[in-house]
Amino acid sequence: MGLQQFERRLERMVEGVFARAFRGGLQPVEIGRRLTREMDLRRTVAPKGTLTPNEFVVVLSPADRSRFASIEDELIDELVTVARDHAEIERYSFVGPVTVTMETDEEMSPGVVLVSGEMTRAPAAATPPPAPVPSGGPPPGGAIPVRDTPRARLLLPSGQVLTLGSSPVTIGRLPDCGVVLADPNVSRVHAEIRPAAGGVTPEYEIVDRGSTNGTRVNGLPLSGARILVPGDTVTVGATTIGFERG
Repeated sequence: MGLQQFERRLERMVEGVFARAFRGGLQPVEIGRRLTREMDLRRTVAPKGTLTPNEFVVVLSPADRSRFASIEDELIDELVTVARDHAEIERYSFVGPVTVTMETDEEMSPGVVLVSGEMTRAPAAATPPPAPVPSGGPPPGGAIPVRDTPRARLLLPSGQVLTLGSSPVTIGRLPDCGVVLADPNVSRVHAEIRPAAGGVTPEYEIVDRGSTNGTRVNGLPLSGARILVPGDTVTVGATTIGFERG
């Protein structure tokens, strides 16, 4: 199912002036087949499910890399989608974000493609130590004391609390989302909560990621980006998530 959708999207992608370049030789859909086969061959059974590679390298001949140059960015995006769709169908899990990189091997013949995959965890974000707050009197040099700001948090339906930081948090059904929901009414990547630009105290905004059923804040449909304030509730599908500071 995933590869059939991939092939249909590729057909639309190369319509028109680029179509003639793809009538013969290596076809983009073959790269998708090799990628899913690599996922199947490299899968590993873990205590919490079956893991599969999330970082892929596609190696092409110079001639084929040149043929795909006009759609390379779009092709990479489609291959990432293929990997995610295949993982959902086969119930695989990723240990980190899905990435695809294209490389050229000068010794490879046209029509040959190599796909390798690795399981690579995302590096943990370093948390700087809190700045000391003077106990009394003005600090040396008249500097303004730095005080801790309340941390923003998401209250999940499971009772867990997720503290927000400097990186966006995606909400959806895909295993590599920051908040993974087993809700059939939630899209694969449904919504995203991210730091808002500007402001002394970090603020967070929510945006819908083109979901099928939409996102609601305090029961109202979300349109564009919206700043969250303590006490707000975010509803995706049939799942409600709280937002607070403290």
